[in-house]
Amino acid sequence: MIQSRICQLLGIQYPILQGGMAWISTAELAAAVSNAGGLGIIAAGNAPADIIRAEIRRTRELTEKPFGVNIMLLSPFVDEMMALIVEEKVPVITTGAGNPGKYMSMLKSIHTKVIPVVPSVALAQRMEKIGADAVIVEGTEAGGHIGELTTMVLVPQVVDAISIPVIAAGGIADGRGMLAAFALGAEGVQVGTRFICSQECTAHEKYKKVVLKAKDRDTVVTGRSTGHPVRVIQNKLSKEFEKLEKAGAGPEVLEHLGAGRLRLAVVDGDVDNGSVMAGQISGLIKDVKGCREIIESMVREAKEHFIAMHSAMR
Repeated sequence: MIQSRICQLLGIQYPILQGGMAWISTAELAAAVSNAGGLGIIAAGNAPADIIRAEIRRTRELTEKPFGVNIMLLSPFVDEMMALIVEEKVPVITTGAGNPGKYMSMLKSIHTKVIPVVPSVALAQRMEKIGADAVIVEGTEAGGHIGELTTMVLVPQVVDAISIPVIAAGGIADGRGMLAAFALGAEGVQVGTRFICSQECTAHEKYKKVVLKAKDRDTVVTGRSTGHPVRVIQNKLSKEFEKLEKAGAGPEVLEHLGAGRLRLAVVDGDVDNGSVMAGQISGLIKDVKGCREIIESMVREAKEHFIAMHSAMR
């Protein structure tokens, strides 16, 4: 159950990817996840190439295992970021907010595995056609930038529509969620919010505490009117977004309001005025653990629940 095409494709022990979360997914977190048998991922966000070059080299100092870089295709630095990936021969990239088709030939020339994040069946099919090695199917339960369909609904539809491996994301933080994703046909999972509350995550302690205190209904979605909805834990900033959207504020006003707010929360610890991106699964997370313990407990729980389910169905 645990060994899948994802493990073979990426050269990892467990089919668990750590989500690429801007300002959160640093070299320290990525290396810890990779050392624990998953695939750690550095988030490029909107950072310039020199910043991510340093993160890549720092990751290589901390682990000899495979790792990846998440690239936002709307970044103003995307072209130089792709050139950096080729120069540094990064083994895996995940992509979001667009189509990586124009970069596929250069990435394939160095055998980089390309895994786009998709919110729909149509985009998953398009990614398979352009040569993606797998897709991450992310449901609206996830934190940060999201689509509209739930993980439970979207994953099996994508699995039925394409032949490349599917990685499920959104609302997965323990072995039960992992087993459910496999039952839906996924061959791996991507986990984000759970790794925020890890010992190796460098996010501000106040950010982690907000996630730990969150209950089932504490996340909200901002920015729907801009076409780029974002899931966050409700705070003073999210209420201001809601107020402006109800008043009919344009995208420029909302984008100005959101500029720099993620860094404000993650780095500076201002969890009232900053953007606390996190998924609906926050309500399930109650402690901070090491990445190895998180991964190994997920795998153990998945196996235990699989055995119990199998016994119950005899």
